[in-house]
Amino acid sequence: MLSNRRAVLVRSLAVAVALVAWLAIGAFGGMAQGKLGQVQTNDSAAFLPSSAESTRAAEAGRAFVDTPTLPALVVLQPSDDTDVTPEQQEATTAWAQDVPGRDVPDGDGATWSEYLLGDPVVVPSEDGLALLAIFSLDGDRADEQVAEESITDLFVTDLRTSLEQDLGATATDAGDTGLNAWVTGPAGFVADLVTAFGGIDGVLLLVALGAVLVILVLVYRSPFLPFVVILTAVFALCLAGLVVYQLAANDVLVLNGQSQGILSILVVGASVDYALLLVARYREELRTAEHPATAMRRALRACVEPIAASAGTVAAGVLCLLLSDLASNRSLGPVAAIGIASSFLAALTLLPALLLVLGRRSRAFFWPRVPRPVAATEPAAHGTHAAASTDPTDAPGGWGRLARFVARHARPVWVVTVLLLAVGAAFLPTFRAGGTDQADVFLTEVDAVSGQEVLAEHFPAGAVQPITVITAQDSADEVAAAVEDLDGVETVAPYTGAAAGAPAGVGEPVVVDGTVRLDVTTTAPSDSQAAVDVAADVRTAAHAVDPDALVGGAAAETLDAQAAAEHDLRVIVPVVLAVIALILMLLLRSVAAALLLLAANVLSFAAALGISAVLFNHVLDLPPADPAVPLYGFVFLVALGVDYTIFLMTRVREESLRVGTRAGVVRGLAVTGGVITSAGVVLAVTFAALGVIPLLFLAQLAVIVAFGVLLDTTVVRSLLVPALVHDIGDRTWWPSRLSRPHAHGAHAPSVPVSSDEPAQAVTAPAATGPEGAARP
Repeated sequence: MLSNRRAVLVRSLAVAVALVAWLAIGAFGGMAQGKLGQVQTNDSAAFLPSSAESTRAAEAGRAFVDTPTLPALVVLQPSDDTDVTPEQQEATTAWAQDVPGRDVPDGDGATWSEYLLGDPVVVPSEDGLALLAIFSLDGDRADEQVAEESITDLFVTDLRTSLEQDLGATATDAGDTGLNAWVTGPAGFVADLVTAFGGIDGVLLLVALGAVLVILVLVYRSPFLPFVVILTAVFALCLAGLVVYQLAANDVLVLNGQSQGILSILVVGASVDYALLLVARYREELRTAEHPATAMRRALRACVEPIAASAGTVAAGVLCLLLSDLASNRSLGPVAAIGIASSFLAALTLLPALLLVLGRRSRAFFWPRVPRPVAATEPAAHGTHAAASTDPTDAPGGWGRLARFVARHARPVWVVTVLLLAVGAAFLPTFRAGGTDQADVFLTEVDAVSGQEVLAEHFPAGAVQPITVITAQDSADEVAAAVEDLDGVETVAPYTGAAAGAPAGVGEPVVVDGTVRLDVTTTAPSDSQAAVDVAADVRTAAHAVDPDALVGGAAAETLDAQAAAEHDLRVIVPVVLAVIALILMLLLRSVAAALLLLAANVLSFAAALGISAVLFNHVLDLPPADPAVPLYGFVFLVALGVDYTIFLMTRVREESLRVGTRAGVVRGLAVTGGVITSAGVVLAVTFAALGVIPLLFLAQLAVIVAFGVLLDTTVVRSLLVPALVHDIGDRTWWPSRLSRPHAHGAHAPSVPVSSDEPAQAVTAPAATGPEGAARP
């Protein structure tokens, strides 16, 4: 009696400590999650490696200017498409000159003059149909935070407010001046990007959690259990946000909006997946245990190994991104790994504590389908506990029927499945990932993009952010001549230190340590793929004259970022495959099974990307993707696909040790098919939620991963892998050998194959492998 009381006391204390600890994490992590936007860096130049030529050009170029600038451009044109009148130009100039004296919102009395370099300049277009107001923000202070917003974001927002209030000019309303106005340029794009990412903490999470809640209600058919699982995911996200915020705030890693969005989705999806597996096994154990704590202990013992292996595999896969040349890709590795670790900890500590908080009444979480202990009804052979039939073909339910079908037609099933996946993979070469124009990044109409289009109609498109060439003074004229002859080049002029808006080339060139800077204006906007192509040509021409010349600027930075992304794809993909193959070999104790499963995963990814290419190119008519899209898609699909492989194959191996490989495949698929599919649907829906952020990169990634996960769980994991393993038989486990199954199943206790079917017997918990059911 005393020992029982001590056990109850220890159990109650453990539950209380876990809940208190997670409540503290939620309190601090919730605040950190809300402040992640303050430690974001969305400047692509900051992600480039120091060895990139554009980075070295930027370093050399700093000697030519006192302070780098971040231009904010306001382009205005008469609403009736007539010439700009002197009155309109005078009103615009007066407005622009008043901007530096405006108070910074919540800036404690500071004015914009403290953050602007020089006076604003208003330049009329050569065709007389538009005006351009140029504001030069201090580039070194552009990321400073005021009232939890960056200076760049605040300034652009205040410019738009001032245009509407003081000049009566917006993109849609000309007001008294008769002018429409747009804020664009580098600062405008950064501000609109920040606004787009602003939906991560609100809309994205609400959509993801809401969709997952609906799925869980359908899966569990309970009004209480889904909220327990969702609560686990929310607290896991708080823990991940707390850790990531501290690391980003202390410059240990670089966080951008894309990484934050992926973190949110990954944590929600992984937390719910792990919860589904644990709850499914816990529900089964409740049919054989008198006390919920006993059932939970057995469930944890059975699930901790596959869940830990799954989490470790995904973490190892994403950490391979540390090999990336781009800081944005490199930082996503630890960010995602932190998210997976947080999900793992929440699923194995917070979720059990929540499910046991009511003590003996904890079964009520499953109401109205409360699992109850079932007494043995059949005698067992050789005096063992009564057991359900060890014949795997007796597995009831839809997944049992599918398992028997695969067993009867194993070779035709895997041959047809491989052929169908190969057809999808055949379209892989049509996937376009050559780079995205900045104007195409947004899926909705934004001020910066609209303003860029008007700007390109009336002003030299590449004048604001020219390609820069740092070259020796002696070879400057020859380099300029070579570059000037290139297609897509508007003008080439030496940098003279003239104020913004002054005619190019006026005055003497600035010379620094025997070098000069040439500014190359392109006919295409500097943020377009056409300008990137020109930057490549400029680099080739300049190096042919002066091998030590450095070519930089916005277009060159994009060129280097794309080259780095292509390099990452070539380097990281084989490393990820090698790491996952090694983990599978260790987990399954088999070389053959690991290579077989890895090949199935790669084929699944290729089919998903090929079919996505058809969808993007011919159905949705989307622009080319960023080169990082296929890399991210590969890392997440292969790593997450291995998740489901582990859940299936650990159970198949467990059953194979008792009833043989072919029979083990049937039982493994029958008992895990439902929970794996449910987990796959949850993860697909959470990744699909990325589509609510109106950015091309995240929308394309959402489609690829969501479709790929569904393809993996419904086709590869349900048909291809079981059919292949069944056809190959015991050779699957080469070089290890499985023990022969015990006769009559005397030492091979079985478990219920469907949590909706009454258990036929009191069963011993399995040593490893998650338990699942058609309806967990």
